[in-house]
Amino acid sequence: MHISSHRQRWLAMAGIAIASFLGCIDFTIVNTAVPAIQSALQADIAQVQWIVTAFVVALSSCTIAVGQLADRYGRREVMFASMALFALASLGAGLASSLGWLIAWRAIQGMACAGLYTASAALVAAMFPEQQRGKALGLLFSINGLGLALGPVAGGLLVEAWGWRAVFLVNVPLIAAGFALCMGRLSVAAASTSRERFDWPGAVLLLMVLPCALAALIHGSDWGWAARSTLGLLAVAALAGTALVVVERRAPTPLLRWPLIIQPRFAVAACATAALAFFYCVAFFLMPLYLGELRGQDSATTGWLLLPTTAVMALVSPLAGRGCDRFGTGPVMGAGFAALLVSALMQSAFDASTPWSWVLAAFAFMGLGWGCVLGPSMTSALTALPPAMAGTALGMATTLHNLGGALGLAIGTVLYRFAAQGRGFVAGYQWVMWLLAAVCIGTLAVVWLGRKALRERSA
Repeated sequence: MHISSHRQRWLAMAGIAIASFLGCIDFTIVNTAVPAIQSALQADIAQVQWIVTAFVVALSSCTIAVGQLADRYGRREVMFASMALFALASLGAGLASSLGWLIAWRAIQGMACAGLYTASAALVAAMFPEQQRGKALGLLFSINGLGLALGPVAGGLLVEAWGWRAVFLVNVPLIAAGFALCMGRLSVAAASTSRERFDWPGAVLLLMVLPCALAALIHGSDWGWAARSTLGLLAVAALAGTALVVVERRAPTPLLRWPLIIQPRFAVAACATAALAFFYCVAFFLMPLYLGELRGQDSATTGWLLLPTTAVMALVSPLAGRGCDRFGTGPVMGAGFAALLVSALMQSAFDASTPWSWVLAAFAFMGLGWGCVLGPSMTSALTALPPAMAGTALGMATTLHNLGGALGLAIGTVLYRFAAQGRGFVAGYQWVMWLLAAVCIGTLAVVWLGRKALRERSA
């Protein structure tokens, strides 16, 4: 890709960074608004958690497919389409008249973010000459980390000042600014000349499996595990999953690369990144509820109290990268899951009178673990295969990461509701933190057993 001048290149970079930043901030900005949305729309926790789950499920289901579409038809085109869809979905979510419409628009936001995530880094890498590429990509990833870190604070301030709808509506003028910076400055990217057909059957089946399985898991206790609706959804998920395996084995260019998943280095990295998302998605969903419902904090204060998690994560991430260069990814990820384990155990002791120093320390340990695992796990996945297949490895790892987050939300919510019945919020919160502690211990065992594979790099 050729950009006419240095100035034009960096202006286009700014537009891409705005879009990528918004995709990342939407991961965390909504969590602070959940208590306000729950109150305004009179929804229980099982219903309101779909605001987060729908986003993550749609993102998980679409990442690989959108990445392949970008390679085939052009990353600029996919980036622009994703930006337009994200703006439309943000406007729809901000104006939603019911929880059902809000969840639907959040799912569309997730689909759009799949394009923002997959196209942004590829566009930036193609825009800059080799001697500037590392600097540009490092800046893009730093901006993404800043989005994750600022999300809770921004969400709290927006909710406090203008209400929960502002969390979504603020995206519209910002994405328009990104469009203005990119238009006329991104040349047409060379699309794939391959005549192989896109794997549409695989994409459709993948979109069927996750929502059906998670809906049955989340609502099975309400409907009854033997109810027709629960069994019907499980049957559809099972049939679609079986068909997906068959279709992917026969497809000339399958969405899912099964041999990659069982490659030892990739398998350990995928387990680590999925476990990380399992942890932070469910924990970050419940933490604002703890601060708001049990401790009586307003939205703005809740955002500031969550900052130790995301700020420490953003600060630790570059240090974790240096640690990987010196010690390897295995020890750094092991240290990360040890920190997450400490956080889960500390949070399992939370109640209405827990000292704030204890609360903030537990949140900071979570950020420390998050930062130590996120980058190293993706690095291990990328180096599991030759450089020519880096895009495939990243797409698969990102999908498994998001799938772990979706499963965490589903399983954590079911466990919380079961434990909280008759026992209250503290009991539900405690049981979920014990679950997360068990996940950390299991993943530590996987990382330790796979330490040899993590030391091996693909040629």
